[in-house]
Amino acid sequence: MDNPNKNIINSFKVQEELNPNIWYLDGENYKMIPSVRVSLLDIVKDYSDFADLELDIDDVTLTGSLSNFNWSEFSDVDLHILMDLDSETNPLLKKYLDSRRMIWNSLRSVTVKGFDVEVYVQDNNEPHFASGVYSVLYDEWIVEPKKEEVVIDTKKILSKSKNWMSIIDQFYVDSRRQDPDTVLSNIDKFKNKIKNSRGSGLQDKGEYSYENLTFKFLRRNEYLKKLNDVRNYLIDKNLTLEGNVSHI
Repeated sequence: MDNPNKNIINSFKVQEELNPNIWYLDGENYKMIPSVRVSLLDIVKDYSDFADLELDIDDVTLTGSLSNFNWSEFSDVDLHILMDLDSETNPLLKKYLDSRRMIWNSLRSVTVKGFDVEVYVQDNNEPHFASGVYSVLYDEWIVEPKKEEVVIDTKKILSKSKNWMSIIDQFYVDSRRQDPDTVLSNIDKFKNKIKNSRGSGLQDKGEYSYENLTFKFLRRNEYLKKLNDVRNYLIDKNLTLEGNVSHI
């Protein structure tokens, strides 16, 4: 196994404690360090101001590996803003907030204790499978993480990852040779396949399912970024009008 892959695989190991830069022990229970909590709430306020709406926020949660024992150097701060986003009463609200969120994430280079911050707007009724969820707003655990003894099937993760990496590499080749609309359609189907695979893995076996770890492997070696870069290239290609075009 080469060093980059080895580093990523090693990042999946179970830690002895929650990240000490984010949490402290209050007796036998972990609590969020007060300065971290204040910083996260300030970030939510900044996003709310950026969205230019009075947001009726029900909760703000920290989820993902930094609220669990599987944190690593690759972790980021998964900050979720929970709201009632009833699509029937306001079908455009979720789309608007998501678009503002993506712009905010691209414009801001915010870190908390060295970890990049990713803001996500989550509907109250949206399924979310995580074995560690902390309410930043109310300063309490919603789902308290449990340290597990986990055996990780690295061969299975590497095999699946290499298969998906070869598909992404082929999309890159196809984007230079084939019809853009066809390749875009295939990429979107593949992205949904990855998303659904990860979701079913999280639901069935949690954070350490090989489907979730395969997803994390592709994110950490930047192959998911490569996939999105190819997709954006194709969209740009479709929208570009070359020079010397006839007016007829």
